[in-house]
Amino acid sequence: MDPPEATKKHLARTGWTYTFLSDSKLEALRRYDLVHHTNGQDIARPAEFLIDPTGTVRWVDKTDDFRIRTRPETVIEVFDRLKAGER
Repeated sequence: MDPPEATKKHLARTGWTYTFLSDSKLEALRRYDLVHHTNGQDIARPAEFLIDPTGTVRWVDKTDDFRIRTRPETVIEVFDRLKAGER
């Protein structure tokens, strides 16, 4: 939800080269239910999505606590289950 200039500065500091979405109007965040209201302010809610090649969202993990993220091994485990055809 940061403005584009803030995102560019962040990328320059980190050296990351993948595409970042700047969503200062919260349009995408609202669409994916990722706006968290806290202390009278809207912030981006942490989330991970696994999306298949057809664009179908196969798995979502969201949290209300910005300090909590899905462990990488959990994402890999879910990916492996989905790849094997499990739910």
